[in-house]
Amino acid sequence: MSLDITDYRSLFLNDTPMMDTRAPVEFSKGSFPGVVNLPLMNDLERQRVGTCYKQHGQQAAIVLGHQLVCGEVKAARLQAWADFARAHPDGALYCFRGGLRSQIVQQWLKHDAGIDYPRVGGGYKAMRSFLLQTVEQAVAQADFVLLGGMTGTGKTDVIVQLENSLDLEGHANHRGSSFGKRATGQPSNIDFENRLAVDLLKKRNRGIESFVLEDESRMVGRCSLPLALYQGMQRFSMVWLEDSLEGRVERILRDYVVGLCAEFVAVHAEQGMQLFSERLLGSLDNIHKRLGGERHQRMKAMMQAALEEQARSGAVDLHRAWIEGLLSEYYDPMYAFQRESKGSRIEFAGERAAVLEYLKSRRQRG
Repeated sequence: MSLDITDYRSLFLNDTPMMDTRAPVEFSKGSFPGVVNLPLMNDLERQRVGTCYKQHGQQAAIVLGHQLVCGEVKAARLQAWADFARAHPDGALYCFRGGLRSQIVQQWLKHDAGIDYPRVGGGYKAMRSFLLQTVEQAVAQADFVLLGGMTGTGKTDVIVQLENSLDLEGHANHRGSSFGKRATGQPSNIDFENRLAVDLLKKRNRGIESFVLEDESRMVGRCSLPLALYQGMQRFSMVWLEDSLEGRVERILRDYVVGLCAEFVAVHAEQGMQLFSERLLGSLDNIHKRLGGERHQRMKAMMQAALEEQARSGAVDLHRAWIEGLLSEYYDPMYAFQRESKGSRIEFAGERAAVLEYLKSRRQRG
């Protein structure tokens, strides 16, 4: 029988191809980067076996499982597992705890297809625990600095240019603000945490021990930062990125209007412009209470006029009015307060070129 793999570090560092034999409902709640779901049982079968287990015990549940997954159903699933194993001879399989389901798949592969394929000892649960510990250890052992700045200064543009950065918004597929939703959805919170942990693991393995990440709230859209990291962010040193109001307006126009509209059109084709307009107006409505009635109505009128002109002619110039209004009347006072409250932690402030140079030299000094 194949040996169990328990070197979780190597599995993730080597991007080991893995097949997850859990049911689709379990897989959808959280998995690991690049893993393929090839379940032993579908959701309904798993539910029936689980009920049988509670009412009649393990042996009855095993018997029912074999009755449900037999004949053509078993043959089709076995073929999928065998195809994966042959395509990825260096891979592995797992279930939730490294128990019965992965044992059965492993045994069927061996006996019915002649393939001796390893499985992950401890399964999904053990690998997940390893990744959570990876983040906690990094926070305790490595050096971190936060990149802060007013809305639209281009913090993400700086982050992606640094080899030692952690792109929280990239992992969360969200730009972090009330307007930050992308045309494509966000990962589950578990997927977000796992992606971040694997990123940290790989970078520390390359010898990186000083990290730059954007100053975020606990939530990046609907993805929640790992608690250990968020708690650390309340004390990490900061670098503050500055830019003119005009530069920030142009950047927001590029990212949140031109870029986001293009995303929606790419994903939704002819419905893209309509869905983009609804998303933008909905994002403004989400901060209605914080804006106040008068400001909300004024900004919304400007936004609607800009969207109508964009839909009609493709021109985006009118968007600058609501962008500048939101920055100067809403976001800037909020960020000015944050800058003042975090002032003692700011070790450098400047525009993009100076900040990039400082962060690169800071890593070399570290």
